[in-house]
Amino acid sequence: MKRLNLFTLLLAILMVGCNAQERVLYLQDIENGAEIEIPESYQIRVKPLDQLTIVVNSKDPELALPFNSASTYTGLAKGAGSSINSSSLQVFTVDNEGYITLPIIGKIKCDGMTRSELQTEIENRIKQSSYIADPQVNVRFATLQISVLGEVTRPGRFDVKSDKITILDALALAGDMTIYGNRENVAVIREIDGKNVVTKLDIRSSEIFSSPCFYLEQNDIVLVSPNKYRAASSEINQNRSFWISLASTGISFATLLMTIITVAKR
Repeated sequence: MKRLNLFTLLLAILMVGCNAQERVLYLQDIENGAEIEIPESYQIRVKPLDQLTIVVNSKDPELALPFNSASTYTGLAKGAGSSINSSSLQVFTVDNEGYITLPIIGKIKCDGMTRSELQTEIENRIKQSSYIADPQVNVRFATLQISVLGEVTRPGRFDVKSDKITILDALALAGDMTIYGNRENVAVIREIDGKNVVTKLDIRSSEIFSSPCFYLEQNDIVLVSPNKYRAASSEINQNRSFWISLASTGISFATLLMTIITVAKR
């Protein structure tokens, strides 16, 4: 009988451990060596109200200066590989219709373009204008951020240094989920055509690779909801605080009543 009880106890512990792993492990349905095809090579694309820095270079630095009219770029004379102080760069804001306006060549439709596509478009426009025969254009996002909130170690707003970032990268930036994060209910909030669109992801499943929100976009919000254990713990703490407060009030009232009675007897 003792052996049977011990076996039952060990079996229960094992089952609890397996259930706990199923709640917290990422990508549980992927086997070792599995190859998962990514739908397309993804890069963040320009959107209205994005802020961009654009620098035009040439073998003849004097020809490029009018395109960089906001300030003096000391690195231009060294060619396209020069390092330019980012604090001196002119920032171009994409308007609501998806255009930027550049010196000399005017408006360019850039909504939906990648950085490399926009660089090529600007270079072609400069060549067509016959201003520079060998333009070299460098486009960067001046501000590119995502937010990660909820049950993560370091919630906050993070700068993105790369042209592509995945939901897993975002969680890593925030120090990963806490043990109380709900892995099967991670929401990505994205603005599309003036509306906030919410997409739910199950980080435990390889299906996240085919989600349109596996790769994040600028200003996306990742929201990690608490699991039922965090919710239960919060409710217990609230109830405990209520009863402690109630007991403290009762003790204070009883003490005051005893004081009044003592004074009355005197």
